[in-house]
Amino acid sequence: MQVSSRPPIIEMRGIGKAFLAGSIECQVLTDIHLSVRQGEFVSVAGPSGCGKTTLLSLMGLLDVPTRGEFRFAGEPVQDLGRAERSRLRNRQIGFVFQAFNLIDDLSIAENVALPLSFRGRMSRQERGRRVRDALGSVGMTHRMRHYPSQLSGGQKQRVAVARALVGDPAIVLADEPTGNLDLHNGEIVMALLGRLHAEGRTICMVTHDERFSAMSDRTIRLLDGHVVDESTFQQRRSEMESGLDQLRFGESLP
Repeated sequence: MQVSSRPPIIEMRGIGKAFLAGSIECQVLTDIHLSVRQGEFVSVAGPSGCGKTTLLSLMGLLDVPTRGEFRFAGEPVQDLGRAERSRLRNRQIGFVFQAFNLIDDLSIAENVALPLSFRGRMSRQERGRRVRDALGSVGMTHRMRHYPSQLSGGQKQRVAVARALVGDPAIVLADEPTGNLDLHNGEIVMALLGRLHAEGRTICMVTHDERFSAMSDRTIRLLDGHVVDESTFQQRRSEMESGLDQLRFGESLP
């Protein structure tokens, strides 16, 4: 079955998100319409401050929209309570963060197993099998008894990917997964995400790197809290680059 004919995991219609700064409402996202289908690899791109991480937080049920309709696997979720969101997040969504977010006092195996501790009753054998399988998928089984301080940045991010996979989620959300890595390790992590996608995983990734966004099936462009088309995005980027050039040469901006 082609990806285009598969049902969407994420559907957003008219989504908005605002924050209060004292008595002032700051609109971060406005009228977002998008969907992510099963088996897709979607990247979210745009300049700093355009709302990329906020959008990913909404997708991952870490935050709730101010307005609009949000369906996850066909079910409305924008009005779910905190406990229901946590339960759905734990069972259906895997996260990979720029800062790795590994716990220094836990071994690699214990870090990867952490999401399973919120699953209720699970035998030690089943938990161990899942951890070994997840670490094996990222080539890190040999490090399972080590601690985060004993790993390189690239190895930490591979462990973070294993932690995202251990619960067999419906979708993996990655927020700038190469942001804290050098070029070589960034390419290793992206190759890993590409392989997982080829195996059928659904991935949505925030990135500022055009080389890595080009690896996805589709790129969602954000600009000033709106989803825009490619031509609008490129025009605005050219205007910003022109403005920076004027600043470099001491010219005043209009």
